[in-house]
Amino acid sequence: MRIFVAGATGALGRQLLPKLVENGHEVTGMTRTPSKQAVIEELGARPAVADALDAEQLASAVANAQPEVIVHELTSISDLGSMRNIDGAFEVTNRLRTEGTDHLLAAGRALGVRRFVAQSFAAWVYQRIGGPVKTEEDPVDPNPVRPVRETFRAIMHLEEAVTGAGWTTGIALRYGGFYGPGTSLWAGGEHLEPIRQRKFPIAGDGGGVWSFIHIEDAADATVAAIERGERGVYNVTDDSPEPVRDWLPGMAQMIGAPPPRRVPKWLARLIAGKPAVIMMTELRGASNAKARRDLGWTPRHPSWREGLAELSPAKDAAPTSRPRAVAA
Repeated sequence: MRIFVAGATGALGRQLLPKLVENGHEVTGMTRTPSKQAVIEELGARPAVADALDAEQLASAVANAQPEVIVHELTSISDLGSMRNIDGAFEVTNRLRTEGTDHLLAAGRALGVRRFVAQSFAAWVYQRIGGPVKTEEDPVDPNPVRPVRETFRAIMHLEEAVTGAGWTTGIALRYGGFYGPGTSLWAGGEHLEPIRQRKFPIAGDGGGVWSFIHIEDAADATVAAIERGERGVYNVTDDSPEPVRDWLPGMAQMIGAPPPRRVPKWLARLIAGKPAVIMMTELRGASNAKARRDLGWTPRHPSWREGLAELSPAKDAAPTSRPRAVAA
């Protein structure tokens, strides 16, 4: 198939392009930065340069590629060192999920593309009551907290616009938190260092459940969705959604860091803000059962333990303890 990937030089795009090429597809990778065209060529794809927020530029790039499938992996996330202003950090990404999505859909509709696959996000989406792990059939949060409200609305706009496009098979992939090469949770990544320095404490009971996904597994699931997915939303997460109180000490141990500190909720809210406390205490994980069943996909890294093993200073030694996973 002829496939157009918008956001081709991000962490996921760099994993996705060579997998698609290996499967025999004709791939065009889009970037807004001319200097990144060489990266796309090295990954085996044909480069296209366009700004997704410029409707005419984007339409021209898509028309030149004549794709049968469009893949929307566009993000542009600024510093997440502070969780107080998530909407600020995601401001450009939110535009890419609203305006950019609309522009890509318009370009795809003009050509009659057969399938449209877009990146969504599992965290923050689900209602923070009931069981610890949610499926795609569970309700979304009816009242997201103010600092993430615009980000939540942008995610919902993307999902509704894509899956509601009657002229194509629209698929939204709710990825878990990325880790692996090219992400912030990897060697040299901005989020491992705070764990090493004990600057990533557990707030309250640490009962918020997080779902992760290795970037290579995310790319594999995306290929499966492109080749055989049906209209709808899929959680793309690993097999091991876990409470913060389990995964954070385990991750610290694996990378040779001291155990994380613990702070009461009231203090965490003063220091880091309400969104950070919710992430630590109320967030729900996401089940990957639908993606496994309907896409015929299985993550090669069942949990972050397998995925981060190569970063562990004691990777050849068995861990002294293994946090208990929450069943998906």
